[in-house]
Amino acid sequence: MSVTKSVLEPVKTVHSDLNHQIIQFLKRICNANQLPTIGVDFTFEDFLEDKLLVIATIRSGIPYTLFEAIKEITPFTEKDWAMYMDISTKSLQRFKTIPGYHFKTIHSEKILELAEVTKMGMDVFGDLKKFKLWLNTPNFAFGNNTPFELLKDSFGKEMVMGELVRINHGIFV
Repeated sequence: MSVTKSVLEPVKTVHSDLNHQIIQFLKRICNANQLPTIGVDFTFEDFLEDKLLVIATIRSGIPYTLFEAIKEITPFTEKDWAMYMDISTKSLQRFKTIPGYHFKTIHSEKILELAEVTKMGMDVFGDLKKFKLWLNTPNFAFGNNTPFELLKDSFGKEMVMGELVRINHGIFV
């Protein structure tokens, strides 16, 4: 049992930090945008399902601290994040040093799109390594492109999400 606990402990810590970060951020924007308040048991998964909160978050700009917590649960490297957001890795690293930095709307939207894909991928594959392998494997349904390549834009993201839904339902193209 201690092996299982030690393996799961970092995962719980990462998710509890992410849940804490999202609760703290949402408390601020819910008050400012006259949105209903959230409970202490609110999770990041709950957040992703509430599209009005997602929209308010995008428009407010994701703080760097929340981005760091999201980054920890995804299979993407800092270089990947910079590529997806169409900024340099140097800029991404510089943002970390700016106290209270909030990403622009366009970057906030991309961060949440990739978080949503990661959540779906984890629901389908149950394991980050398996999900990352799938992301990096050429897929016939995508014209032999990898899902990773398609995530660069929102249309590709929708294709990837659709394929994850089909896999989840046992429909293989």
